[in-house]
Order: sequence, then structure tokens, then C-alpha cells
Amino acid sequence: MWMVLGVAAILTAILNIVWSIRNQDAKWFRFISLSLTALTLCAFYSADAKWVLNEDWSALMDVVPTMSKALWVLTIVSILINSISLFKKSDR
Repeated sequence: MWMVLGVAAILTAILNIVWSIRNQDAKWFRFISLSLTALTLCAFYSADAKWVLNEDWSALMDVVPTMSKALWVLTIVSILINSISLFKKSDR
């Protein structure tokens, strides 16, 4: 589930930039993208909690170290990408 939410967050971030370049109001795409980013993080940690409850330590050792770094980077990138439309709007 977190993969689907993450891809949807990326797509809405791209739509945010495209609409900003076309000088259209992109606030809804920005809101949806940041919301989907937050839901992606929640879904990932929910999956981790399920693995802990099931005592699936091998899944945790395989996935969590790499994905925790990736989620940090992708969350920061999501914030930066979605802020482009804010800075572009202030230049008008």
C-alpha cells in the first residue's frame, strides 16, 4: 500500500509543477501530494508494526534500514518539489 501511495504522491507533485508552469492554481495538487506523502509514511510504519507483531525479524532487517533512509530523502524531496509552486507564485 505504501508503494501505491508513494507513486501517487510523486504523480501529484509532478502535476503541481506542470500546473504552476502553466500559471494555473496548483494548491490542490500541492495539498494532495503532501497528504499522500504523509500517508505513505504512515502506511510504511504500519507495515513495520505488523512485522513486529508477527515477529518477522528478517523482513524488518531486510527492509527497514534501507527504506528508512529512502523515506527521509523522498519526504524532503517531496517538500522541496511542492514548494516550487509557492516560490513561483510569489514571483508574480
